[in-house]
Amino acid sequence: MSFRKAWRTNGFVGLLGTIAVFLIGVVVAIATIALVANGMSPALVIVTVVAVLLAVAALIVMSGLTVVSPNEAKVLQFFGRYIGSVSEAGFYLVTPMTDRRTISLRVRNFETQKLKVNDADGNPVEIAAVVVYQVVDTFKAAFAVDDYEEYVAIQSEAAVRHLATSYPYDSHQEDTISLRDGATIAEELTVELRERTERAGIEIIEARITHLAYAPEIAQAMLVRQQAAQVVAARQQIVEGAVGMVGLALDRLAEQGVVELDEERRAAMVSNLLVVLCGDRATQPVVNAGTLYG
Repeated sequence: MSFRKAWRTNGFVGLLGTIAVFLIGVVVAIATIALVANGMSPALVIVTVVAVLLAVAALIVMSGLTVVSPNEAKVLQFFGRYIGSVSEAGFYLVTPMTDRRTISLRVRNFETQKLKVNDADGNPVEIAAVVVYQVVDTFKAAFAVDDYEEYVAIQSEAAVRHLATSYPYDSHQEDTISLRDGATIAEELTVELRERTERAGIEIIEARITHLAYAPEIAQAMLVRQQAAQVVAARQQIVEGAVGMVGLALDRLAEQGVVELDEERRAAMVSNLLVVLCGDRATQPVVNAGTLYG
């Protein structure tokens, strides 16, 4: 069994019709009861019974009047049997004597708690996510699971845990995905949650990581590691730039014939230039007096 639309008609027409039938039944019943009391034909008893039944039937039909608010749906059960849903906002007359359950179709937000899990490298991390979802199949939401809101909450935490254990917190290679790759991780989390919640009639609109950090017990050590990695990366870039500048300087000197350098002086110049360019402190020139006055 799956979602289907329930029978319904305009509620105002149904209300006016049932009120008219009820009033007719009451008036006829009162009139025939008075005639029967005055000794009129016993056939009027049958008319009285019919009029009373007509009024009771009108009251029963009135029980089918219902109001559907915007972005809500009514799931109808007739003596335990699912007979359909009404999702269009308005005032309707539906099948009388039905159990009507209200299901919200509004877009909802759910944020998981901060979960402490081990990433793919075995490092304990804290992670949390926000999930945006909406009910699209009222039958599944009402009958496929006990509580679709609790179902989404549990499945969201399970998906976040699975995602956190599948990737490292931070990648040290350019072609490796990490938990810090926001767009890629969000897309994968959304796809996994859609597969998990489809059976409950839920559509996952978006899922994103809202909190990601190392666990407190290793946070300081990981901060030192990150700083060291950044220093090494910066030094590599500085060295690459310095080597290029030294090569450019030697080529320009040779092209313009400014000075003739043998291999020993060339090596000394390269060493001095690298020290100046790669040093993390300002250089201080030293004048060789022996060379000046010698």
